[in-house]
Amino acid sequence: MQSRLVQRLEAEKDQTIDLSPLLDVVFILLIFFIVSTVFIKETGVEVDKPKAVSSTQLQQQLILIAITADGRVMYDGSNIGVAGVQSTVSQLLSDKKQTVVIKADQRAQAKILVEVIDASKLAGAKQVNLATEQAN
Repeated sequence: MQSRLVQRLEAEKDQTIDLSPLLDVVFILLIFFIVSTVFIKETGVEVDKPKAVSSTQLQQQLILIAITADGRVMYDGSNIGVAGVQSTVSQLLSDKKQTVVIKADQRAQAKILVEVIDASKLAGAKQVNLATEQAN
C-alpha cells in the first residue's frame, strides 16, 4: 500500500501546467488588436481650435492638415506649406476616398485657410471640413 502511495506522490511532483494554449490565445488576441487598430496620422503640431456650437464628431478615415498661428501648414509632423497641400492630398486620395480635415488655429490668417481649402479641392477632395471644439 505504501509503495503505491509513494509512486502516486512522485508522479504528481512531475506534473506541470502546460502554458502553450495560453500563449496561443495571447498571440491571437495581439494579432486581432493590431489588425483592427485604426492608424490616424496626426498633424504633428498642437493648434488652438475655434469653438462652434454645430461641431460634430467624424468617424471615418481622415487626412489631417494643420495651420498654425504663424502660418505654417503641417501634415504628419512636417511643414508642407500651401504649395505642398495639393500634391500631398492628391497622393493620399489616390488610395481611397477620404475626408480632408483642416485644424486651423483660431489666430491663423483666413487667406491661408482659404488657400488650403482651394488646394485640397483642386486635388480632388470631395469633402473638406474644419476642426473645431464643441462650444458649451
